[in-house]
Amino acid sequence: MSFDSDRTDPKELGITKVPRHVAVIMDGNGRWARQRGWIRLRGHREGAKAVKRTLEESYRLGVEYLTLFAFSTQNWDRPSTEVEGLMGLLLEYLHSERRELLRRGIRFRAIGDLSRLPQNLQNEIAALSEMSKDNDEMHLVVALSYGARDEIVRATRALAAAAVAGEIKPEDIGEADVSARLYTADMPDPDLLIRTSGELRVSNFMLWQLAYAELFVTDVFWPDFAKDNLIEALQAYSKRERRFGLTGAQVKK
Repeated sequence: MSFDSDRTDPKELGITKVPRHVAVIMDGNGRWARQRGWIRLRGHREGAKAVKRTLEESYRLGVEYLTLFAFSTQNWDRPSTEVEGLMGLLLEYLHSERRELLRRGIRFRAIGDLSRLPQNLQNEIAALSEMSKDNDEMHLVVALSYGARDEIVRATRALAAAAVAGEIKPEDIGEADVSARLYTADMPDPDLLIRTSGELRVSNFMLWQLAYAELFVTDVFWPDFAKDNLIEALQAYSKRERRFGLTGAQVKK
């Protein structure tokens, strides 16, 4: 990743409000490859290029948090050759992009059940997370071995343990207490969820955090997702009225 340019004014592109946190379900790598008669792993490799483009453009436009759904808990059930290839590709990405992420002041972190990842990948994630922990120009969050239901179960177990220990009363538990025990405890909820490949589902991704996120679905497969597609999503977001349960008249006050 070598950024072509620095920050740009989003208003020049018709983006009147930039979402603070953009989450992406990167879907369609396998189908993209299959359409071309290639193995699925080639689609994932091309998808890594789309990650670079999306990160670069998000940085330029002032997105603070970019969360990418890279590997789900269900993906462990895929053929072992594909899983091993994906793990290798993730390791390769972190190696190749480390210098640029640090140079740009981007903080990296991964969320999910990281204990299931290969040890060398765990080590690389831990090293880059530590090196970038004080960066605040942007946050790149990668969801690996991640499942939202599993995340919520973990949070409820932690709350139950706290209640048994007398640290909290069950009747005092509120939304903030649950949020504080999620992987994303110190992050704002996503403002915009982008899903590629035209599928109309959230696939067990950030179920708690997406409660009020705006949704943008494109038929474009992830390997073909370009800067213009991200700009289109942000333009669409700019036209949305976020009411959070209020009326339009209340929001306009």
